[in-house]
Amino acid sequence: MRGRRFFALAAASCLSACDMAPKYVQPALPVPPSLPAAAGTEAQGAQNPADMAWRDFFTSPRLQRLVQLALDNNRDLRVALANVEQARALYRVQRADLLPTLGVNASATYQDLPGGVPATGGASGGAAASGRSDIYTANAGVSAWEIDLFGRIRNLNKAALEQYFASVENRSAAQTALVAEVATAWLTLATDQERLRIAEGMEKAFGQTLDLTKARFAKGIASELEVRQAQTSFDQARSDIAETRTLIAQDRNALDLLAGTTVREELLPEGLGAVEATVAQLPADLPSEVLLRRPDIAAAEHQLRAANADIGAARAALFPRLSLTAAFGTISSGLSNLFGKGSDYWSVAPSASLPIFDFGRNAGNLRYAKATRDAMLAQYERSIQRGFREVADALARRGTIDAQMEAQSSLRTAAAGAYRLSEARFRSGVDPFLTTLDSQRALYAAEQSLLATRLVRETNAVELYRALGGGLK
Repeated sequence: MRGRRFFALAAASCLSACDMAPKYVQPALPVPPSLPAAAGTEAQGAQNPADMAWRDFFTSPRLQRLVQLALDNNRDLRVALANVEQARALYRVQRADLLPTLGVNASATYQDLPGGVPATGGASGGAAASGRSDIYTANAGVSAWEIDLFGRIRNLNKAALEQYFASVENRSAAQTALVAEVATAWLTLATDQERLRIAEGMEKAFGQTLDLTKARFAKGIASELEVRQAQTSFDQARSDIAETRTLIAQDRNALDLLAGTTVREELLPEGLGAVEATVAQLPADLPSEVLLRRPDIAAAEHQLRAANADIGAARAALFPRLSLTAAFGTISSGLSNLFGKGSDYWSVAPSASLPIFDFGRNAGNLRYAKATRDAMLAQYERSIQRGFREVADALARRGTIDAQMEAQSSLRTAAAGAYRLSEARFRSGVDPFLTTLDSQRALYAAEQSLLATRLVRETNAVELYRALGGGLK
């Protein structure tokens, strides 16, 4: 009965134990209160990408199926998921220290002693015992269970829980990054496919110009210089075709790596086309607090909370450690009477320990825990500042990309018109060949610039998705 009372008292002491950890206060944001607005491109009331499922943000059915394929097979994401399971298992191990470990033990001792030798069973009064004696015992109890009066184990448990939460957020960050990388690689492949078509079209145009120039040279109308100039443009287009085909092959290799398997043809893009791969409208005037929803920033805060709990554990180590060893069981000289009346026994052995001279070990651990907390705080604030910069950069690009697209489209239209006019004037003998060749080159460059700008516009939306945290569903 006394043992049970001691157990009850120990349990009540654990529940009412003090917490030596500093009170956690979420740090203030080290950035302006609101994110910069993208000039004239965002719609009021549009949905934040962090609130959107990736299937809603990325509108191309092919891209949606490819992203799902990557989520199912990407090895980096599997590593992140395994890290979550590791952290969960470690938390369960640490949590088990809060409660006593119950064990059951049974033993039997058989001895036959000559006369005059004290029995190991402990004969009463120190009298000698001889002959055969059998001792049977069975008990259940705990061994060296630490009574957490000062919160050391509870703070270690809290730190392990925060580490688990951080691993979950890191897994979410890995998924968001993977979705963005797949979308960017898919758009890059689409752009290179368009670039190949442009190069092949210009190769044909340059080839016709070269054939015409050679024919004029054969008739003495054109000079050899004009032939050489036409040849350089034709060869440049051929070189661009070979390089672009290499880029397309490399783009497909990148997609295969991200997807974790060979990507089927029906999932590949057919080109950028006229349909956008992402939603067109994004919100304006977002508060900086939305950055706290980014998985990497949330993970950094959980790391900070874990470091804060480690301080509590280090402080508790400066105080005495109380532990309990107890057993309840039965003992008998005969196996048949092992559980009979009057054979039960119990033992309770509480103990306390406090190092007097540890040469600064515990104090050093406390200083280390505080320094770690300071480092985690700096990393948390740096994560917020980095996230703010990434979103601000993406919004700055989005604020000017429409004007750049309009200018590039106008440039391409003007270059195409100039090429048609210069070619007609050249065939009529009004302008020299060099004017036509320059117009062809200008049109080629304008086509390439417009395509590059379209890629920037699409990947800018993907970057905003990633920088704002991205939806996970």
